[in-house]
Amino acid sequence: MLTDIIVIGAGTAGLTAAIYGQRAGKQVLLLEEGIYGGQIVNSPQIENYPGISQISGFQFAMNLHEQATALGARLETGKAVEIIEHDNEKIVRTENEEYHCSAVILATGAKNRKLGLEKEDALIGRGISYCAACDGAFYKGRVAAVVGGGNTALGDAEYLANFCKQVYLIHRRDAFRGDAGQVERLKDRENVTLVLNSVVSELIAGQRLEQIQVQDVVTQEEQQLSVDGLFVAVGQVPENQAFAGLVELDSQGYIKAGEDCRTSAEGVYAAGDCRTKNIRQLTTAAADGAVAALAACEYVSQ
Repeated sequence: MLTDIIVIGAGTAGLTAAIYGQRAGKQVLLLEEGIYGGQIVNSPQIENYPGISQISGFQFAMNLHEQATALGARLETGKAVEIIEHDNEKIVRTENEEYHCSAVILATGAKNRKLGLEKEDALIGRGISYCAACDGAFYKGRVAAVVGGGNTALGDAEYLANFCKQVYLIHRRDAFRGDAGQVERLKDRENVTLVLNSVVSELIAGQRLEQIQVQDVVTQEEQQLSVDGLFVAVGQVPENQAFAGLVELDSQGYIKAGEDCRTSAEGVYAAGDCRTKNIRQLTTAAADGAVAALAACEYVSQ
């Protein structure tokens, strides 16, 4: 069966694309390899989405999903491994299925970047986490550290400070990239210590993480901090490798697409964190979804 538009990825960008595509009278199929909603489901609280003063990431994702499916969008579970052109159609192949469509929207998002340290993988779930909202409650009354300098790291540190005895916020530069207001709030928290110009150089552990070795990038001096948990928030890696033969990627693996969301392949669009852009926020993901969907609808109608 030929579907008008297949959206690969059911995060904020993908679900928004489905809403706009369905409202434009097109049939949209969402392909998601995991849980719908994307990384925003891990956010305990959203306060920067216009028109919604406060909402949890989980509820936000639920609302988007319900709106898209109520309009008639279908959601299938599967990881897209290949997209090929055949007789004016696009064939999206997953590990088990094959889907035919007229246009594709890539909304694959990005995954968490790791520190690349020895023992890091072995300690996931035993002191290492990439999601404070998911695992932070396990560290109530204990000592935690957060690595990173953007809004995610700042938000994680502020969230953990609500119930952790002590929170170290470690950043490799002398200033944060994230929201200045949030930085000031963290400075006012008695249980938050900012460790600037520093990187985590070693993980020290038995069965669980026990200490982290932190190196000052200016003086090269090292110190060991006793922590129960380390939350890594040092950026993301796009998941576009499966489409490298179809669309042009930049040196970091992001899909080359401007504000019109058009890729180098005709009838293929990119929306959200997977594409080249300066700002990756909830609002920009939603905007991309709308733009990509309307462009795809126009392409299908030609």
